[in-house]
Amino acid sequence: MSESWFYHISQAGKLSRVATADAALAAAKDGGFVWLHYCQATKEELSHLIDPLGLHPLSIEDCFDENQIPKIEDFPRNTFILFNAFDYSNRKLSIGEIDLFIGANFLVTVNQRNSENRPLLDGIEHLVETNIESARHGPSFLMHVILDYVVDQKFVAIEALEDELDAVEGAMLADASSFNPAELIRFRRYLLSLRKSLFHEREILIKICRKDCPFIAEKAIFHYRDIYDHLVRFFELTESYRDIVTSLMEMYLSMLNNQMTKAANETNVTVRRLTFITTIFMPLTLLAGIGGMSEWSMMTGPENWRIAYPAFLFAMVVIGGANSYLLNRLETRSRRRDRRTLG
Repeated sequence: MSESWFYHISQAGKLSRVATADAALAAAKDGGFVWLHYCQATKEELSHLIDPLGLHPLSIEDCFDENQIPKIEDFPRNTFILFNAFDYSNRKLSIGEIDLFIGANFLVTVNQRNSENRPLLDGIEHLVETNIESARHGPSFLMHVILDYVVDQKFVAIEALEDELDAVEGAMLADASSFNPAELIRFRRYLLSLRKSLFHEREILIKICRKDCPFIAEKAIFHYRDIYDHLVRFFELTESYRDIVTSLMEMYLSMLNNQMTKAANETNVTVRRLTFITTIFMPLTLLAGIGGMSEWSMMTGPENWRIAYPAFLFAMVVIGGANSYLLNRLETRSRRRDRRTLG
């Protein structure tokens, strides 16, 4: 069994809660209109309204079909509107569904619970009581109060998403090497979901503002234009945030590439130094090998070692110095050539 609230709103603007939906419908026969508000409704409860209010069975099915996109459908005795509610908490975006059936003298609202087990329209009864002066003019004015509340909650969610996006941007700029790019992918997925929802909700408001909905009073149209303006603004914000996320992804890849290039350059410098040292000592190693041969000892003999070995060491120093000089000259020429190429 769902949590349900049934109200009769008199022509004088008195909001009276009644025990059952049938009692509310009976009271409406004497004037005014009814508001039937369900949280976690069952199919049996909504099917009970098919005959008295003309709710279409397919619309009732849509109330229980997850992942429906926002839409508006006209029927002979009512108009069905499916809207989304946004909630962003604990780094997770939740998109809930709110269903509305509006007729000549009734409004039926169906909402679910969010991730924190709170109704998506939590506190809406108090809000309606506060705005009864506007809501008493008819179902279309009451629906405006409810949709205006839903749109305000969208702004709260989008603002929270923006704050976290700023924090992610700061973390990436502070240390790109330890930054997790999955954060940007998560934001991109969220923004795509928001954009899709806001696009279809904007189309709903366009139809209402064109006066294509027979159950929306003409005097209420300018109220819905205000909701339309908010949705257009939110849609543009999501587009802007999506561009920011794309730029951050490109910046992250560029910073990562720069770090990899820097690391590669440092490795090249190290390898070049090792090659330089190896090249210097290669001929010296050759000479040392020759000097250690037994044939060399036989050639110099014990009587000539005082001359042969100093001369041998002197030759090694000369060859090493010459080798180092030549390599430095070649390195200098190479750097100059690289600078001219870059210039």
